[in-house]
This record gives sequence, structure tokens and C-alpha cells, in this order.
Amino acid sequence: MNFQRGKRHEDLEMNLVPLIDVLLVIIIFLVVSATFSRTSELQINLPTAEANAPQEKPLTITVEVDVSGRYLINGNAVNGDSVDAISNALVKAVGSGKEPTIIINADAKATHQSVINVMEASRLANFTHITFATQVSSGS
Repeated sequence: MNFQRGKRHEDLEMNLVPLIDVLLVIIIFLVVSATFSRTSELQINLPTAEANAPQEKPLTITVEVDVSGRYLINGNAVNGDSVDAISNALVKAVGSGKEPTIIINADAKATHQSVINVMEASRLANFTHITFATQVSSGS
């Protein structure tokens, strides 16, 4: 008896997805582990020069002034808000360094006097390199 009279015979076909996956992994492995020849490379002998050793990065001291007039020097709070206290804190922050750059990072709403106090304290400590930190306004 033939019980499969109404059914057609389906053609058997090979599933290629696992084969493609394996081939992709092999290709990736070969690309990563291959060494490439450099045929277009020029052989150049650069001239030598006697140069001084690169200079060290300049010493920077960051002085932050907030709205209420508090001072932070390199993240450390200053005891007092007088010019002498700020000057002593600057000298302590510089330590044995030479010619530091004082970066004044004052809040936009900080008083003018608090910024002048930092500049005066820098002058008293004989630090002449002073700059101000700013940011680009995001408004159009």
C-alpha cells in the first residue's frame, strides 16, 4: 500500500548558513593573523641632530573663586580670604617649583575684588605669569 499518494517528494537541499558562518570566521582569523608585505616602503635614513632635552611641562596652579568669595588652590580650600592668606597658600602650593603659571578660574558672578585679591596675592608671592580660564558660550 502506498500511504503517500497525495504527497510530493520534496527535494533535499543542503543548509548553507552554517557553512557560511564557518567560512566567515575562518576569513576573519586569516585577515587578523596575516602579515602584510610592504612593497611601497622607502628606505630613508633621517639626519641626526644634537638637541637639548625636552623642557618640562610648566608648573600650573589653579585658583578657583566661587560666587561667595571662597578660594580653592589646586582643589584645597584657603583658610581666610585675605591677600596674605591667599599668597601663603600659593607659595605652599608651588613648593620648590619655579615660575608657575597661575590660572584664575573665577565664577562669572564672582566679585571683581575677589579676582583682584588673587592677582595681588600672586604679585606678593612674586608669581608674574597669570592667566584666566574661560569657556566658549553655547548661546547663538
